[in-house]
Amino acid sequence: MSPADALAPEREKDAAPLFAALGDETRLRLLDRLGAGGPLSSTRLSSDSPVSRQAITKHLEVLAEAGLVRSRRQGRERIWELEPQRLADAHQYLERLSRQRDDALNRLKAFIERP
Repeated sequence: MSPADALAPEREKDAAPLFAALGDETRLRLLDRLGAGGPLSSTRLSSDSPVSRQAITKHLEVLAEAGLVRSRRQGRERIWELEPQRLADAHQYLERLSRQRDDALNRLKAFIERP
């Protein structure tokens, strides 16, 4: 692994809550809806959901703590929207892991194929 591929310790600690937040089906569904439909209210996000509005709000708060969504007040409602940079961070982290895996497989292949 090259130094450029290394993730700084503070960024690595930052990645754990990000992936923990992404590790839930309901939260992934919420991110999908926000990505497809733009900013939506808690009420809209909880409509047609098998879980309660209170549960949706808790899931949104987990996503907000991980930096994946943000909200603003509009009257009595909270409007939620996607934070695309955090998804880009997750993508970058996974790309780095993929490069490391590819490098390891290439080293193994070179070792095995050595005369």
